[in-house]
Amino acid sequence: MKFKESLFSRRQFLNGLLGGWLGAFLASILYPVLRAIFPPEKEPDQVILVSSDYAGIPANTVKMFAWGSKPGLLKKTEKDELVAFVGVCTHLDCNVIYLPDQKKFFCACHDGWYDENGTNISGPPPRPLRRLSVTVEGDNIIIKKEGAT
Repeated sequence: MKFKESLFSRRQFLNGLLGGWLGAFLASILYPVLRAIFPPEKEPDQVILVSSDYAGIPANTVKMFAWGSKPGLLKKTEKDELVAFVGVCTHLDCNVIYLPDQKKFFCACHDGWYDENGTNISGPPPRPLRRLSVTVEGDNIIIKKEGAT
């Protein structure tokens, strides 16, 4: 009885397995070193949006904007006021979405829920969504870190 020849010898298979493990080990060491040399993008102090791009959004809806490397969420309330949040969950920085029919923000990573004001109401999020201050000046919407002047 003849056996089929395999594509790889036992030695080639073990060398490939060892090489893959060694590559993963080196990557796990190099990643923190590279993050220390090239830190992630800093969060901005403010973002200026053109108000004409956001003028037509209806009440109880959200439009996204860039807040550094994270998404920002600009929400128009029922009273036609603009409020803004950093659009990441306070649990593990997953992106959140707004569900207008439920008037809630939702994080799909671990089933986190926030009410329409960004307050954490269910799931693992330990804190409310980070709120940003919004002012309208002429043709611009200026969004700043809350508390920044």
